[in-house]
Amino acid sequence: MRLLPVLAFSLATLSAQAPIQLKVDATDAPRRLFHVQMSLPAKPGPLTLVYPEWIPGEHGPTGPVTNLVGLKIQSAGKTIPWKRDSDNMYAFHLDVPAGAATLEVAFDFISPPEASGFSSGASTTTELAVVSWNQLLLYPQDARPDAYQFQATLTVPANWKYGTALPIQRESGNQIQFQPASLTTMVDSPVSTGAHYKTFDLGTDHGVPHYLHVAADSDRALEASAETIGHYKKLVQEAGALFGARHFRGYHFLYTLSDHVAHFGLEHHESSDDRYNERALIDPDIQRIAASLLPHEFVHSWNGKFRRPAGLMANGQDGGYDKPMQGDLLWVYEGLTEYLGEILTPRSGIWTAEEYRDALASTAADLDNKFGRSWRPLEDTAVAAQLLYSAGDDYANLRRGVDYYPEGTLIWLDADVTIRRLSKGAKSLDDFCRAFHGGGYGTVETKPYKFEDVVAALNAVQPYDWAAFLNQRLHSTDAHAPLGGVTGSGWKLTYDDKRSDYWKSNEEDRKIIDLTYSIGLVVKTEEGVIGDVRFGGPAQKAGVSPAVKLIAVNGRQFNPTVLREAVAKGGTIDLLLKNGEFYQTLHVPYTGGEKYPHLTRDASTPDLLSAIIAPRSK
Repeated sequence: MRLLPVLAFSLATLSAQAPIQLKVDATDAPRRLFHVQMSLPAKPGPLTLVYPEWIPGEHGPTGPVTNLVGLKIQSAGKTIPWKRDSDNMYAFHLDVPAGAATLEVAFDFISPPEASGFSSGASTTTELAVVSWNQLLLYPQDARPDAYQFQATLTVPANWKYGTALPIQRESGNQIQFQPASLTTMVDSPVSTGAHYKTFDLGTDHGVPHYLHVAADSDRALEASAETIGHYKKLVQEAGALFGARHFRGYHFLYTLSDHVAHFGLEHHESSDDRYNERALIDPDIQRIAASLLPHEFVHSWNGKFRRPAGLMANGQDGGYDKPMQGDLLWVYEGLTEYLGEILTPRSGIWTAEEYRDALASTAADLDNKFGRSWRPLEDTAVAAQLLYSAGDDYANLRRGVDYYPEGTLIWLDADVTIRRLSKGAKSLDDFCRAFHGGGYGTVETKPYKFEDVVAALNAVQPYDWAAFLNQRLHSTDAHAPLGGVTGSGWKLTYDDKRSDYWKSNEEDRKIIDLTYSIGLVVKTEEGVIGDVRFGGPAQKAGVSPAVKLIAVNGRQFNPTVLREAVAKGGTIDLLLKNGEFYQTLHVPYTGGEKYPHLTRDASTPDLLSAIIAPRSK
């Protein structure tokens, strides 16, 4: 753990009266460059400016300070020397000279070419860009984020359109001037822009509008069908029925479709930064895998932005982006969001009921066969989130990753089923959501919570020992996943040799052959590299390790068909592997055939799962 230095300076060195002028020139975005100019009202004395480090929603110190270049600070035309802090690489010390009333700060930001990571990953192509304000500004250390305002101006390439939740003051050509906004609002309000751009109106509720802004690498990618857009309109309605409130002035999905940017979703209070493959709105297989992305990020506006764990806030408020975050309640922040986003997906018609069940079967099987759960409890995957997001894919089955997402789905499904069972169908987790996340419409606010608040809210809906219920699941090192919600809702996890459409789409999307539950291998289709092995599975017991290349199967050159047929036939499977400069043949005894997970109906138990995913809105 790194301790941040205590620096002696007065916040009086920065006036809170006039907005900080922030000008961002994004006309070089197709070349991965952004040019920044800032004008800060100031008073003489020592000052430390910091670059945002801990980014909300990314749950770690992910601010890309290494891509800040060309930093120059001046006053009255004279250069002011700056010095980076020896301990805090995100802090820059300077002395504001006598007589200075304003500081002029200039730097460039390099958007990386690597399509990995979150918002600090690739965010531009020649056709589009996503502007994340936290990458393009500095602010005074220890300043309260809402104590002063930023007046931002953004210049985009000629003829590019844009979308954002940040209120607009005026437009002129390709230049947009935004209304003054706090640092909190700035960091929480990215802008998407591009040459191929389309905005869909998703409807208004209680005077609150909703939009889907799509930036893509081609016009063809924008041709979403009326049925597809209808599902997203239904999502807006279903979320309203679930929560009974909208804690935002308007909501903007910023959907970036490109094969050359990082793929993820990042929540904001009045918008979401969602990125996926270029054909995500027009290719059925990609749609199937990307289906729950927008529902998940939409839910975050209620669960994550409005209601937020106290440990993910600095001094009880947003901002303070140089202060470490505590992730112990991410199983609520992300886990509950994962569950709600996934059930809103079939409620909205984005998934069919069968596709939802196939996705849930995949989640249940993954967690039920994860060796790492025997040593790492779920809570530790949340506490260690800032480490695990960047952990390697090799030996993931042994390590465990950010499992509070998928296992959160199982825990909250179990909670939902438990409430329904104890109340004899009179109550459900929907009632918890309306009580915990409810309120009014059109006002942005944040209400922090602790573990005890979650327990109290559950008890208010249905009395039960919820503290024990949750703690047992958070601290367990049981070898098997908590599948009580699956079995209690009238279904059971089974395996057979048939791949579901969801499974096939997932393999195609990830470009893998997933034989986790048979021979215990995940193989990258194009390279033939072993992505991971199931620890304790046949291949791992035979000596196969991740990151080696599969050359041949039973004496024949590797391809997906050869491998699948060898597994289906069974016997001793010979794998010729290349590890660096060395070759080795390993013999894997296996006779179980191909195995893929499914949910099978258990007629002895009422089908609560179908009731859970049934639409709520009229």
